[in-house]
Amino acid sequence: MPRQHHRTCHICEASCGIVVTLEGREVVSIKGDPDHALSRGHICPKATAIADLQADPDRLRQPHKRVGDQWQAIGWDQAFTEIGERVRALLARDPASVALYLGNPNAHNYATTLNSGPLFKALGRPQIFSASTVDQIPHQVVNLKLFGHSALWSIPDIENTETLIVLGGNPMASNGSLWVTPGFRERAKALRARGGQLIVIDPRRGETAEIADRHLFVRPGTDAFLLVALLKAVLARGPARLPDWVDGWGEVEAALAAFDAAECAAIAAVPMAEIDHLAERLTRGPAALYGRMGVATQVHGTLNCWLIALINLAAGQMDRTGGIVFPKAPVDLAAALGPGSMGRRTSRVSGYPDVFGEFPASALAEEIDTPGAGQVRGLFLVAGNPVLSVPNGARLGRAMEGLDLIVAVDMYRTASTRLAHYILPPVGPLERDHYGLFQMAMAARNFGKYSPPALEPEAGALQDWEILRGLAGAISGQPVQAPAPREMLDGLLRAGPYGLTLAELEAAESGIDFGAVEGGQLPARLKTRDQRLHCAPAEFLAALARLPAEAPEPAGNRLHLIGRRHVRTNNSWLANSRRLTKGPDRCTLLIHPDDARARGLADGAEAQVTSKSGAVRLKAELSDSMMPGTVSIPHGWGHGLPGVALSVAAERPGVSVNDLTDETAIDPLSNNAGLAGVMVEVAPV
Repeated sequence: MPRQHHRTCHICEASCGIVVTLEGREVVSIKGDPDHALSRGHICPKATAIADLQADPDRLRQPHKRVGDQWQAIGWDQAFTEIGERVRALLARDPASVALYLGNPNAHNYATTLNSGPLFKALGRPQIFSASTVDQIPHQVVNLKLFGHSALWSIPDIENTETLIVLGGNPMASNGSLWVTPGFRERAKALRARGGQLIVIDPRRGETAEIADRHLFVRPGTDAFLLVALLKAVLARGPARLPDWVDGWGEVEAALAAFDAAECAAIAAVPMAEIDHLAERLTRGPAALYGRMGVATQVHGTLNCWLIALINLAAGQMDRTGGIVFPKAPVDLAAALGPGSMGRRTSRVSGYPDVFGEFPASALAEEIDTPGAGQVRGLFLVAGNPVLSVPNGARLGRAMEGLDLIVAVDMYRTASTRLAHYILPPVGPLERDHYGLFQMAMAARNFGKYSPPALEPEAGALQDWEILRGLAGAISGQPVQAPAPREMLDGLLRAGPYGLTLAELEAAESGIDFGAVEGGQLPARLKTRDQRLHCAPAEFLAALARLPAEAPEPAGNRLHLIGRRHVRTNNSWLANSRRLTKGPDRCTLLIHPDDARARGLADGAEAQVTSKSGAVRLKAELSDSMMPGTVSIPHGWGHGLPGVALSVAAERPGVSVNDLTDETAIDPLSNNAGLAGVMVEVAPV
């Protein structure tokens, strides 16, 4: 008999409610849950891929050991014993020689999040790298500096706003990023139906821009100049509308005096009249300015995120219903976790200060291939694929080939794990429980949902957290003594704002809705020492002062490269789902027809794209959706490397855009990679 399981889709941040129908261990269907108050029945194509992941014959189901170029299936006891011995030998020679790379899926798995500590402890003080520094860490730095905690998130109140300005984001493809907004299309329709405006600013007229009331091109890498011009335009309409818990505004205004709004607008290639329109909508309110991936993955990423916060503050939209609001999740991360620290130690080679205990992922290659004390000789990859995710991934791949030990916790043999000595695969996606520990802290409604496993694990399979504990015990020689993840989660829920138990949450099969996210949360929820918002951190002001000398090179013979995402992909993790990869080729070079014509490049022809880091070849797709002078290649492709065992991806491997990006382009305030705006040359093959 078929049976149904109400779950949360764990693949991306949108956290949609789904109903999975099973017959035995076979997935019959995956549909949206209409009773899920957050997603309201919406799902995207990625949810259906859960069935592909669960049943994929390419998915590893027991530990594998590489001997030369061959892989051998081994048992868990052998894997843990051998890894423990090899790690202890490495640490005996050099206690600082082991590093960890944590991939994006860890943020969607509360159990691994709560069980990483024992492995960190067993490794002493490992160098830690993660996908955070090729993604969102500038936002977290601004959270820490302004609000007092890296996990105190604010989001646009799309349910009540009259103007939503999206800068460098594409929620039609992401359904919100650092803003859990499943079913964005319907929410945007409601915004427009009540007379509101959706405005998108992006070098590409993407899916969100296509449904917007207004789209503005912006030159890649110049967002900080645009934001300075916009902040000055807001202030030109009257004094900043600041709440009485904000300090330091005088220092901000003094720093802005060095800038001319019209000159900044010209650098960003955005007409001043359009900036004035944005300022008018923001000051009229209720309104929200939201920036995401495009603003964070720049060398000015943190500066951009800070300026966005200042604009929302000055326009009177911070902590306002209909403006920028602070969700109240069942687990209060700002109460449960430490605020985060910066600069406690520096990286060995380039001296990057750590941010939240991490060094920039861009620096992993140099830490591997630079000799000396502390040189990385052993690497743990936990649900990560850095060869395709980190700038100049080709260099990182070459460096990893020479490591003494790589241990990967992963379901697949990927572009990165193919280089491992051991691959330890966890259970399938329907064999684990789920709670959106991080996602609910930035959700469009105050909401919680717990999903128990839909299937019993296959014989001999281990949960991700059991693998981490097993590794920690094998390395330290001491079994990990700790509560089960369910017990940990129960304690966090009980201590949360609703005093909820896990049993109560589990009993609500479609989750519990605690109501709309509202303004008026501050200053009570600020985690600064004096519960005031200090809006002018010295290092941010210094970065603003340097900005005039750091304008990017204008396009000419060379073009600006940006990335893009598609609703049917999720970083590098869904390339082996046939139902998602079917259809037109999505790994193409988007280029404006005028730029293509100037280079003798026809639509559908093969193009070579070259940067200082490397070169790739892929099909050109001519489109006036691209700003002239700008080209786009999606991230998460490039699976066609020797040793990758992904049968579906092998049919359409694509190219890795990170063979073109520059590992030395790093935001000095957050260590985030400067992925956007890389200068490239384009020519026909």
